[in-house]
Amino acid sequence: MSTTTIILLIVLAILIVLFIINAVLSVRGVNIVGEEEFSQNLRKVQLVDLREKDSYKHGHILGARNIPLSTFNTRAKSLRTDQPVHLYDQNGRTALRAARILKKQGHKDIYVLKSGIAKWTGKINSK
Repeated sequence: MSTTTIILLIVLAILIVLFIINAVLSVRGVNIVGEEEFSQNLRKVQLVDLREKDSYKHGHILGARNIPLSTFNTRAKSLRTDQPVHLYDQNGRTALRAARILKKQGHKDIYVLKSGIAKWTGKINSK
């Protein structure tokens, strides 16, 4: 192997490690929970559905407010920092991005529904 190839592999390995460290640190302080824990005290939390408006209208968890991820950066400021925030999306993947935004805004009590609404067995408000 040439010196250039070795250097490129080392740089690539360092970038991968940095990416992993960043990902781990960005979700630290965010509680990724199952349905049972997520559904406790839903009336006392700020419940946010991160899906787009059409998906939200099709069916959402009772009491959820719709703030699509596409507009979350600007609308997240309407969420109070002194109350817990429960976030969910379709399958649990994109809610972590919203959680990172909330952490940067000073929120400390953030919960993400692990599998999203796709696996939700509780009550749903649908039309």
